[in-house]
Amino acid sequence: MTKKKILIARAIFPDILAGLEQQFDVESNQIDEIFSPEVLLEKVRGKDAVMVTSSESISAALIAASPQLKAICNIAVGYNNIALDAATQAGILVTNTPDVLNQTTADFGWALLMAAARRVTESEHWLRAGHWKKWSYDGFLGADLHGSTLGVIGMGRIGQAIARRSMGFDMKVVYHNRSRLTPELEVRANHAQYLSKEDVLRQADHVVLVLPYSAATHHTIAAAELALMKPSAILVNIARGGIVDDVALIEALREQRIAGAGLDVFEGEPAFNPGFLALSNVVLTPHIASASAPTRRAMTYCAAGNLIAALAGQSPPNCLNPQVTSKG
Repeated sequence: MTKKKILIARAIFPDILAGLEQQFDVESNQIDEIFSPEVLLEKVRGKDAVMVTSSESISAALIAASPQLKAICNIAVGYNNIALDAATQAGILVTNTPDVLNQTTADFGWALLMAAARRVTESEHWLRAGHWKKWSYDGFLGADLHGSTLGVIGMGRIGQAIARRSMGFDMKVVYHNRSRLTPELEVRANHAQYLSKEDVLRQADHVVLVLPYSAATHHTIAAAELALMKPSAILVNIARGGIVDDVALIEALREQRIAGAGLDVFEGEPAFNPGFLALSNVVLTPHIASASAPTRRAMTYCAAGNLIAALAGQSPPNCLNPQVTSKG
């Protein structure tokens, strides 16, 4: 029996790759090359399924050129890299990897928040440069987390996990979401109070962004929104690049209209606005919020399970377009 053909567009854990190679004719990319759109299109052509990450753009044009394709399996929660409507129209199942990274991503949101509020990376760079000669009463004064107000914009599973962690800091939680949580979930999220986005920005001492990217959420935080925030406020983005207007944020940080920021995602990443590098009041990380070994392994297992189910003619556990009938 001829094995079905799959493309794994980025390097994955070798043991998971070996398991897939037992079942499928696999073209892998363990050297972890970033394919150009043209190369990616050629590699997808003739494949039954592809496993991709957020760095691969699965466009409508690529989908139209790949009539054999049955499944697109993203190793990520967000899926704005995939033309979902075009895939659905072509009868291609699309999957993602939700839930397995909620807690790890929430942990990292707190790591960024604490580092930015307490000026951890700024002070470390200063120390490494040999400037530490004495203690001073006003050295690297930062912001307290305990007793402050946490604002969460995007109160899905990760946002709720972030809010629950605030209980240990005796914080008040305010949030904005497309729809209000049930009273039970609000209680579990440290008695979170639902407000308009504008009121969250006005009231919060620290704002964490955890909403999906779409045309509707593009530049959710831009110059007008930054102007609503307290001068002492910290902004953290662990969601997606494009949710924040990076140019406007650089200006606000440079002019100290907000105190600081922690950013794991950027517009156009892995390229990003070099203006950030000139700022001391921003903590920068390269999209690693889910980067614990157990979580990245769980994400890859999840994507592989979705792919196996789709090509077996079953409905994958994490299908984004369940109205499509499997062509497995």
